[in-house]
Amino acid sequence: MKDPRLRKFAEVLVNYSARVQPGDVVLISCAGLEGTPLVKELYALCLEKGAKYVEYDFTVADINRYFYNAASPEQLAYFPEHKLEFMKKVDVYIGLAAADNSMVMANANQANMIAWSKVVRPITDRRVKKTRWVITRYPTHGAAQEARMSLDEYEDYLFAACCMDWEQESKKQDALKACLDAADRVRIVSSDTDLSFSIKGLPGIKCDGRLNIPDGEVFTAPVRDSVEGYITYNCPSIYQGKEFNNVRLEFAQGRIVGANSPGMDEELNRILDTDEGARYVGEFAVGVNPRIRVPMRNILFDEKIFGSIHFTPGQAYDECDNGNRSAVHWDLVKILTGDGELWFDDILIQKDGRFVHEPLLGLNPGD
Repeated sequence: MKDPRLRKFAEVLVNYSARVQPGDVVLISCAGLEGTPLVKELYALCLEKGAKYVEYDFTVADINRYFYNAASPEQLAYFPEHKLEFMKKVDVYIGLAAADNSMVMANANQANMIAWSKVVRPITDRRVKKTRWVITRYPTHGAAQEARMSLDEYEDYLFAACCMDWEQESKKQDALKACLDAADRVRIVSSDTDLSFSIKGLPGIKCDGRLNIPDGEVFTAPVRDSVEGYITYNCPSIYQGKEFNNVRLEFAQGRIVGANSPGMDEELNRILDTDEGARYVGEFAVGVNPRIRVPMRNILFDEKIFGSIHFTPGQAYDECDNGNRSAVHWDLVKILTGDGELWFDDILIQKDGRFVHEPLLGLNPGD
């Protein structure tokens, strides 16, 4: 029996996030075959909305892993021009991940993964800069296991976090955007963390369900060379098929000068050495989704945890561009709930994961 929540989920993605219009060319791209039920709903709804053409494709992680491990230098250097040419015709991109094993890339050739990400970067850039795009997740047994939940529990959690009144959430984020726009200095203080940086002249950007579902953050970027101090992230992060815990970064004049993660120092520093920009930060964000409260070992959810921040080595977004360029964009998350202070200039904005600054009290969820 079809889950009726899938139709509601598809309506959020098609009607609100991607705003599919008559005459649009739409690409629905699914990583993992288990996402087929949602692909069907999305495909049907895009046709109902009058899209001129709807393309869909599936990728299989085990096949990608084989490529990373077996490809020759010539094969790794080949640019799939046909994909870029089609992306130039795409108006709307809907991407969903339906992974049954987040560790499938754990032993893949990391150098080849990095090299390939650089080769296909023009396709990604075209999609990000020129399409109405949205990225989401489909509930699978593998994702539920990563979140330490049953599939039923995970589905309830996912649909609750995704199928919200995003118009209302957008209005609530206005106050936090205003505070970021007005601030010069940010300071984050908690266990093994004392980090400060400037955001002067860099705008706050609301993330209110247009590009990611689930969504729920307001981001900006640090002035590139202003970051000083150290931060220890307390949320697990799976990146390039490997799990990193308790990542600790030390900064001087904006650059990461020290990086460690228990048992993963070599892998961590290899990622940060991808290019010069990988050791600088392209994003600072405050998570405000009231229905995401605990880590799920899935960055699309975890970066939205209410009471968290993320501080992202790598590429800056065009909407808030501090000039940093990198093939890396790694959203590392620190949860401040129960332990932490967030300051804008000399104003205490958030303490122990709850907003205490009067203009922002309306963002706090009812517990």
